[in-house]
Amino acid sequence: MNSKSKIYVAGHRGLVGSALIRALRANKYTNIVTRSHAELELTDPVPVRAFFETEKPEYVFLAAAKVGGIQANFNYPAEFIQINLSIQNSVIHAAYLSGVKRLMFFGSNCTYPKDCSQPMGENQLFSGSLESTSEPYAIAKIAGMKMCDAYNRQYGTSFLSVIPATLYGPHDNFDSETAHVLSALLTRFHIARESGQQEVAVWGSGTPRREFLYVDDLADACLLLMNIEESELKRAIGEIGWVINVGFGEDLSIKELASKIKRAVGYPGKIRTDPSRLDGVAQKLLDSSRVRNLGWLPKVMLEDGIGETYAWVRDTVFNEPQELGNPA
Repeated sequence: MNSKSKIYVAGHRGLVGSALIRALRANKYTNIVTRSHAELELTDPVPVRAFFETEKPEYVFLAAAKVGGIQANFNYPAEFIQINLSIQNSVIHAAYLSGVKRLMFFGSNCTYPKDCSQPMGENQLFSGSLESTSEPYAIAKIAGMKMCDAYNRQYGTSFLSVIPATLYGPHDNFDSETAHVLSALLTRFHIARESGQQEVAVWGSGTPRREFLYVDDLADACLLLMNIEESELKRAIGEIGWVINVGFGEDLSIKELASKIKRAVGYPGKIRTDPSRLDGVAQKLLDSSRVRNLGWLPKVMLEDGIGETYAWVRDTVFNEPQELGNPA
């Protein structure tokens, strides 16, 4: 990409899309195209095709998706599979028809088998059964990765799938029931502190281990991957298809995460676990050696990222309680 390349960021108001916009602007890209949900319904292939024919973007970041935490995946499985499949089918096919130079699709670490050895390398994808609570969402994401690979093989496109660790940062969903664990806990601890609650519940046993990546670190990796020469990228990813992990490289238990969030929020009460809630898989830690070998390293330590995220949500969400729980 050069500074004048036309770059379409789908989902620019969400967690990943907003970070991509920040990174692109910081790196002096000036021809960025966006559309809100009201302006373009990505699940409908007809307006999506018309958009691509009119705008003719050269590069596409497909960051639009329906996402949520373990409870949201459990409650709304049909929405998670239908909406994500519809978005992917519309955008990926239109990108091929309009001659997009490179497209980046965002997978998920839940696409790895539930009994995967740790850390999870790209060659372990599609090798076993999925964790049941996130299976519909994971299947949609697997379909997107396979679609990119199929178009590359049949049509010679350059469609790359990135699998990030569990992401957090500004513009996430901070609903205490439907968000991913870090953002949901930030909300619960903040409300508990403000209302004087004596304890905060952590769902499940607190023992599952997760890897967290600050979303701006992901955006930096994405710009590197979008710009790298195709021959070098193929050498880096080997024979696994165009899929690459992007993770922090360390994990911690949910109980340890809760303790860090408690300190960041300044909550004086107790933490209790709630074994009636779902745990999910025991561990999710990505092997990110391939992207690290290309020169990328994460910059934001977890404690710093939690602090920055809490400062953002305190200023922009908790000051506007009518928006609490809605993705920015």
